[in-house]
Amino acid sequence: MKQLDPLELNIASQPFRRERAEMTGVLLACGLLVASMLLLGGLILHSRAAVADLRLRIAADSARLSALQAQQGRFGAILSKPENTEVFSNSVFLNQLIARRGLSWSLFFTDMEEVLPATIRLLAIHLPQVAEEDSNGVNRVQLDMVVGTTQPEQFQVLLKRLQESTNFGATAVVSSTPPSQTGNDPYYKYRLTVAYAQKL
Repeated sequence: MKQLDPLELNIASQPFRRERAEMTGVLLACGLLVASMLLLGGLILHSRAAVADLRLRIAADSARLSALQAQQGRFGAILSKPENTEVFSNSVFLNQLIARRGLSWSLFFTDMEEVLPATIRLLAIHLPQVAEEDSNGVNRVQLDMVVGTTQPEQFQVLLKRLQESTNFGATAVVSSTPPSQTGNDPYYKYRLTVAYAQKL
């Protein structure tokens, strides 16, 4: 700052400047910039720490997955041995027996009467497959049935009732056969699979 001789001081030509206020503003601006820089630095360090932690967790999960896959490979090698094939076939056979014996046929026919239209006849039914548990924890069996009717539009009624029933579930039409041209068999025949959950 230029020093003025008191004798040369002329307020009209050289008024006082507000240097103190300007310096205060500059210092405040510098303080805000420093605080912003520190805040950004802290955020960067925090994000780096979070990324490093995430990488450690990913590495740990990857190592665990590799260990489980190796364990699965060892179990698969044991299970694929020829001497274990008979054990598996016996287990499947026993599970099928349990599922079939656990099904009450009289109760099934009672449930079927509630959904079967009067114009449709149940011509055949095959023993169910192994029981499976659905997402609601209900044990279901897959039934393979053949039905016949002289009024094919009634088959749609049956499908709708099966879908709406609490005892029956997903239904799939496997095949259909028109009546014989000789007139010996007047029925439209439909083969379908349907999930069945029996309430004992």
